[in-house]
Amino acid sequence: MTVDDLNRFLLEAAVVLLIAVVAVRISTRSGLPSLLIYLGIGVALGQNGLGIRFDNAELTQVLGYTALVVILTEGGLKTSWRSIKPVMPAATVLATAGVAVSVAVTAVGAHYLADFDWRTSLLLGAIVSSTDAAAVFSVLRTVPLPSRLNGLLEAESGFNDAPVVILVLAFATSGPLDSWYVLVGTIIAELAIGAAVGLAVGKLGAYAVRHMALPSSGLYPIAVMSLAVGAYAGGALLHGSGFLAVYVASLVLGNSKLPHGPAVRGFADGLAWIGQIGMFVVLGLLCTPVSMGSAVVPALVIGTVLVFLARPASVLLTMTPFRLPWREQALLSWAGLRGAVPIVLATIPLVAHAALAREVFNIVFILVVVFTLLQGPTLPLVAKWLRISEGSLGQDLGIESAPLERLHGQLLSVSLSAGSRMAGVEISELRLPAGAAVTLVVRDGSSFVPDRTTVLRPLDELLVVTTEEVSEAAERRLRAVDQGGKLAGWLRGR
Repeated sequence: MTVDDLNRFLLEAAVVLLIAVVAVRISTRSGLPSLLIYLGIGVALGQNGLGIRFDNAELTQVLGYTALVVILTEGGLKTSWRSIKPVMPAATVLATAGVAVSVAVTAVGAHYLADFDWRTSLLLGAIVSSTDAAAVFSVLRTVPLPSRLNGLLEAESGFNDAPVVILVLAFATSGPLDSWYVLVGTIIAELAIGAAVGLAVGKLGAYAVRHMALPSSGLYPIAVMSLAVGAYAGGALLHGSGFLAVYVASLVLGNSKLPHGPAVRGFADGLAWIGQIGMFVVLGLLCTPVSMGSAVVPALVIGTVLVFLARPASVLLTMTPFRLPWREQALLSWAGLRGAVPIVLATIPLVAHAALAREVFNIVFILVVVFTLLQGPTLPLVAKWLRISEGSLGQDLGIESAPLERLHGQLLSVSLSAGSRMAGVEISELRLPAGAAVTLVVRDGSSFVPDRTTVLRPLDELLVVTTEEVSEAAERRLRAVDQGGKLAGWLRGR
């Protein structure tokens, strides 16, 4: 590649990214996951569009895995342990036993209704049985749900990639299949190794980041991202699930009160957007629409079985023991959107030169596009029809912690959301612990030093200085007032 080639490539990449950024606005208004627009950009640039020829499945798989690592990192950093802790047992069962049920039912449909052999049917079932966090939450941002259901969807999307990858790799090989008990044992071992590596990296990394004073705040996001990527690589090299390792490590890091936490999550969010855009554009380039005609009917048949039989069966069989109401089970079934993961997994048979690999890729591509178009825009309507509209679209209180090493203190940057119950509270009514004080308020673009009678307003930003000893107590108090107003904790004398 010459310098001129590089210049042209950078210009083209910049144009594609700008188009993709504008497309997010369109997808937000329409309720469609943005992945469909990104796929469309790739198809438009491909050999059946502007004529760019691209058929490198190996490179696509590598780029897809890299993007998935970044996406899982961002998901883990933004997932609240408080929201998923109550549903962890249910989410674990849904992401393992539920996946097994979905694979089996979809494989039966592919074999008897689409006339595929059993191995290809199992491969198709494994590829399409994983839900996609990015696709799910791009739609759920506009749907207020109970915290239990939100946490369940969030945890399932983060956990179910790991067992599905193992199944796809097993079914895509050309050799004889292992016995079922060997396959189950392999899945359990890889998940255990991945979870252990992720937990270790997350705990040790969080301790190190909290106790080292880096010379620049911009280094903290890089350090956290490096830890997450290291967890994936370490888990994979130890023959465990790298995807589970990176998600667990990111989950631990994201809930560890890291310095400059919002900046870390913002950095990961930007990388995840770039990863999604790049991955879907490349996947769109890899497909050739003129050769997909024979895959349309099998994709519709298998997708129908997946959405209307396999997914509801997996939810019913795994969630009924947890006494999940039938309305929430119904929405959980319909919210099982497919996205990046199935299409990336569909490149594994292409790389392995498995039988009917190109046909499998075409089927998965069409299935994801068609049924995302069906489920995405109708999800808010289904939630309304099921009368599931609890919860809040308001954001959590944003608190960013920055260490003041020489002063042995903490500087908390507090951002009030539009619906915060801290609005209308006087500074004195915050009742912060001794050793903590609100030193500055930023409002409507200007800042001032408050007094005890200053009344807080929505969207205010506060600077709170605390000693190290009371920083956690001050943060707990601020969150309590944010959720309960000026009387938060009054009966307990706080």
